[in-house]
Amino acid sequence: MREYAEFTLSENDDGGVPTLALNGPLRVYSLGDLDTRLNALEVNFQRIDLSGVTDIDTTGAWLVSNFASEHNLETVGESEQARRLFAAIGNITGHEAEPEPSPGLAARTLGDIGEVVIGWGRGFRKSVGFLGEMVAAFGTVARHPSRLRVTALVHHMQYVGVNSLWIIGLMSFLIGIVIAQQGAVQLQQFGAEIYTINLTGRLSMRELGILMTSIMVAGRSGSAFAAQIGTMKLTEEVDAMRTIGVSPMEALVVPRVLASMIMMPLLGFYSAVLSIIGGAFISNFALDIPFWTFLQRTQEVVPITDVWIGILKAPVFALIVALAGCYQGMQVAGSAEEVGTRTTEAVVTAIFTVIVLDAFFAIFFTEIGWT
Repeated sequence: MREYAEFTLSENDDGGVPTLALNGPLRVYSLGDLDTRLNALEVNFQRIDLSGVTDIDTTGAWLVSNFASEHNLETVGESEQARRLFAAIGNITGHEAEPEPSPGLAARTLGDIGEVVIGWGRGFRKSVGFLGEMVAAFGTVARHPSRLRVTALVHHMQYVGVNSLWIIGLMSFLIGIVIAQQGAVQLQQFGAEIYTINLTGRLSMRELGILMTSIMVAGRSGSAFAAQIGTMKLTEEVDAMRTIGVSPMEALVVPRVLASMIMMPLLGFYSAVLSIIGGAFISNFALDIPFWTFLQRTQEVVPITDVWIGILKAPVFALIVALAGCYQGMQVAGSAEEVGTRTTEAVVTAIFTVIVLDAFFAIFFTEIGWT
């Protein structure tokens, strides 16, 4: 015949301490409505005696633990098995710790700033390490040219350069229109609208051509680099490369970085030319400056140093864009959501760094007299 758990109340045992004594097996099949009957009791006892318990499982231990914790009761007479189960569930005689007071606004703000700074430091360290690996991979390829993946290089040159021509050209043409139109509005107040040519030509060749191209390449190609490599990392293709002895840096990073550095100067010059053409187009209608006159005048007023400044900045910006995309792609781990997060970080990091470097370049070239 199956036994069921029971209880008795006593006030005469052990010096008259009021006690609730549990008897029989405390197992899931024998508990019945024990918890309901216990909760219906008027709790005027101080401890629970488990010496009469013949067997106990996790369900019985949880019932006792929960009841004792709720009414702040101690337990006595438990078996070794019961003690192990109570230890696994938690200390039934302990009290819930008081929650720590919430730090003030200033402390939370400083803590958040500290976490951001630490994150930047770790990211910078990893970025420098990644740059070192890339330089080592370039050195290996330079010593052994046969290891350069020419097919991949040409493919990425087409993707970064040729496939971007239409969007960069359209963007640059419209920006040239905006520069010329807005510049003319301001210069007309002084009767100097002819200097719209100087403004459009020099600004396009020196700054906006390569800067806007870098931003477009970061949003288009840099994000693609991060997504492509990140997906390969997620599907363990990168690990498979290492397993068969193929360097991911040589196979994935070097062709993308090299293709970007080759195509960016060409794209920057192309963008500057289209921007000047856009300025000439709108000037033909808004300023009555003939289209070909605008272009001829541009050749006269734009010094060759502006062309060289744009071309010199292009490979540096290309390196930043490609490095950001490849680095963030290599950091992907865990889930598909990480691919999206890293892709976004690649674009934001590349654009921010390019703009900051462009400001430094502007100051540097001014200081050395290339104005």
